[in-house]
Amino acid sequence: MTAVLSRRSEQHLVEPAPNDQEFAYLLRAAATAPDHGGLRPWRLILIRDEGRAALERCLADESAGPTGPGPGPEWLEEIQGAPLLATLVFSPVPHDRTGRGGPPVPEWEQLAATSAMTDSLTLLLHARGFGSVWRTGAFTKSGRIRRVLGLREEERLLGWLCIGTPPRSRASQRRVPEDVTDRISVFTP
Repeated sequence: MTAVLSRRSEQHLVEPAPNDQEFAYLLRAAATAPDHGGLRPWRLILIRDEGRAALERCLADESAGPTGPGPGPEWLEEIQGAPLLATLVFSPVPHDRTGRGGPPVPEWEQLAATSAMTDSLTLLLHARGFGSVWRTGAFTKSGRIRRVLGLREEERLLGWLCIGTPPRSRASQRRVPEDVTDRISVFTP
């Protein structure tokens, strides 16, 4: 409850970020999120240091081009400032390759499983003292960025989790849950 009510999207992140082993440990736990058929229809590309510099050059080139998506400077600053970028790639499993023998898992369910895993990962990162923000936008559609990152034709770039440590100048305030009872109904035949 504490992690859910105190997690925020962190815009400013500094070192440290989880190392590769700690990230893999957290991802193993996040991968227990609901996933019909256990297909794991996602993959993550971790980007640090030189990799981040290469991605930043590609983003800058894309942004400066005549058809560039041109995000705001805050978006680029967050990408540049984050010690770790976890590129979130949706890799749907085609119906004929699930190997389950049962009914196929629709792509929308696979996307829901990817989102559930990502939410679990952000909560786990927060519980360990790390901050994150999920950045999406027009760059996720860029053919050039897809090629640089090595995405396959059937894959979709869902954005980047910018990960690091939030500045300790402010304490994370616990959110007050809103009354959402108007979003609940009870079926009675």
